Amino acid sequence: MHHPGRLFYGVQFCGTGICALLFPEILTSGIPRRSLPYHPAMHDMAGRLAFCGKKGYAIEERTIRRVSVLRKSSTNLTTGNITKQILLFAIPIFVGQLFQTLYNSVDAIVVGNAVGTTALAAVSASADISHLLVGFFTGLSTGAGVLFARSFGAGDHKKLHNAIHTTITFSLILGTLIAALGIICSPLLLRIVDCPADVYEEALLYLRVYLIGVLFTALYNVGAGVLRAVGDSRNPLYFLVISSVTNIVLDVLLVVVLPLGVIGAALATVISQFVSVFLVVRKMLRTTDVYRLILRDLHIDRKLLFEVLDLGIPAAIQASLISISNLFVTRYINSFGSAAMAGIGAAKKIDRFAGMVAQSLGLATSTFVGQNVGAKRFDRAFQGIRICLLSAFLYVAVVGTLIYYNAETLTRVFTNDQEAISFGVAMITTMIPLYFFQACNQIFANAVRGFGKSRVVMFCSIGGMIVCRQIFLAITMHIDWNVRNIYYGYPLGWACAAIAVFVYYLFAIRRHYPEEARIRLPFRKNA
Repeated sequence: MHHPGRLFYGVQFCGTGICALLFPEILTSGIPRRSLPYHPAMHDMAGRLAFCGKKGYAIEERTIRRVSVLRKSSTNLTTGNITKQILLFAIPIFVGQLFQTLYNSVDAIVVGNAVGTTALAAVSASADISHLLVGFFTGLSTGAGVLFARSFGAGDHKKLHNAIHTTITFSLILGTLIAALGIICSPLLLRIVDCPADVYEEALLYLRVYLIGVLFTALYNVGAGVLRAVGDSRNPLYFLVISSVTNIVLDVLLVVVLPLGVIGAALATVISQFVSVFLVVRKMLRTTDVYRLILRDLHIDRKLLFEVLDLGIPAAIQASLISISNLFVTRYINSFGSAAMAGIGAAKKIDRFAGMVAQSLGLATSTFVGQNVGAKRFDRAFQGIRICLLSAFLYVAVVGTLIYYNAETLTRVFTNDQEAISFGVAMITTMIPLYFFQACNQIFANAVRGFGKSRVVMFCSIGGMIVCRQIFLAITMHIDWNVRNIYYGYPLGWACAAIAVFVYYLFAIRRHYPEEARIRLPFRKNA
């Protein structure tokens, strides 16, 4: 008589011998399928069912109650053609960055055209403050993503499972606290950036509503980081597209049709953020792959939390301190009036289009290097870094040129105020020619982070984009109170950070792997 067995890696068996033979790593512990992650053995299970049994007997077909064929959405980046894999992985990230940039720009475009320059200045005044709070979780998810990628590359699925659930639990708790604290402290934060009186009330309304969505952003960043770490860059793209379309529709509805002003724009953003986190959580709950989210497994593993924080906190602190530094830059900008605030705010939105591929390739570099370091494929890691750097330079040259010669047209998309446009055009034409430094910084910083050296990246970024930038502004603004000094402050920070992290990469990482780091033809097929 046959008795239904337990589910092991998607297969329900009669008895325990078949499990011991097929999967000796789990023996016959009786752990239910739902508590176990995906295992590569599922893909060759059919061949392994031929000769099994407690005593080596052939297993009859009727002894197997059910076989679940599980489809993977993760991608192993440790084998195959390097250039093809990087581009296929980075392109969805880039398109996602494009939609995210549009997502973040729509509020400014709709508000600037439908409400006016003062309202656009209010949104711009809130931007750096919101980036401060959201940036912490962006940095945390970036650093934690390295741990996810290395665990996946090493095939340690148990560690990956626990790290994911620990990070999500931690983000859920911390996101709630930071959102509440930000809403309470919004007036203080606006005073810190010296927000002008004529835009203060609207800026406060926008900021408080916007910060409700911090928790959603925190959870989405972690979830998207998990998907990218296992090589799935397409689903985050789909989620961002849906979220961006939602934001655009709601912006038109709540700002133009229902004239709610800046509150309508903030509500549209919060609702679209909820849509994105709903989609990523739904994906993780329903998947049968290694990164499956099981709600009852949400917990904090102290040992893993410290490991996540060791990689994630430096990136989070880096992002937060850079945002704090930008708050002081915003003080300088605000001193030139609402036209400068609106024009420079528009220029920053356009600036993100110039940096999208560099950022996308940076994320691809981090995941690619993380997986290959975990798999001890250091030669592939170094080849991937070179390919990402070359691709970033090519993009910056082409897109930077297009933006440079169309700066006024692009700025007019956000506002028709001629004074604001002049500020925006001046900033764009000053910064774009120096964007190669940003590309270098993105690629090498993420490469070093992929090797597990997040603290080094943090110190390089703090030194370049905070210390050097603030010293430069303090000196130049004291000598000549000119808005052009602010324009040069941004690329100066990129250059200092890029030089610092490149020197570390060259002498502290590359020299330890002289054979693996040897330059090879980057576009040949590598297995």
